[in-house]
Amino acid sequence: MSKSLVLIAVLCAAAILTLPAHAQDTKKEAAVKPADSPSKVVLDSWNDIGRKLIAMAEDFPDKYDFKPTPAQRTFAEQLLHAANANYFFTNGVLGQKLPAEENPSRAQYKTKADVVAFVKKAFADGAAAIKTKGDKGMSDLIVDPFANQQVRISDAAYGFIEHSGEHYGQLVVYYRLSGLVPPESRPKK
Repeated sequence: MSKSLVLIAVLCAAAILTLPAHAQDTKKEAAVKPADSPSKVVLDSWNDIGRKLIAMAEDFPDKYDFKPTPAQRTFAEQLLHAANANYFFTNGVLGQKLPAEENPSRAQYKTKADVVAFVKKAFADGAAAIKTKGDKGMSDLIVDPFANQQVRISDAAYGFIEHSGEHYGQLVVYYRLSGLVPPESRPKK
């Protein structure tokens, strides 16, 4: 019986001593990825909220004039407002004239296809402006047209990303009130 106990003790000790060595080998195999560049982080966030709003624009049924209460914007007006606001960022970054107003006329974008195309273009133009500036340009200063204050391009981008995110949240409510599930909330295939 004492030989059995010694054998068990030796096997346990061997197992315990090899665990740290195996754990160290695993750490060496899985090297930590470096951080993404500043412009890539901004661009990824910009594209992510753009993807969500574009998916909603394409997916929502032809009830674009739906609004939960008379005081609120229609579904189309929400999308047009969020997309047009991007040009206060994009045009500022590129040194172009800012939009004349915050809310484009629904009469200018009569169909669902018109609205979808405008949303896609607004996010693509913003992404192109971010790419044009690159990493070094993220710290360049522009004037925030709403605060009349200088801001870094990266900070301005995050402000407009947040703005789009707020409208995304409002549009989720439009979906739910219409008895629909937003694309982002559906089970992934």
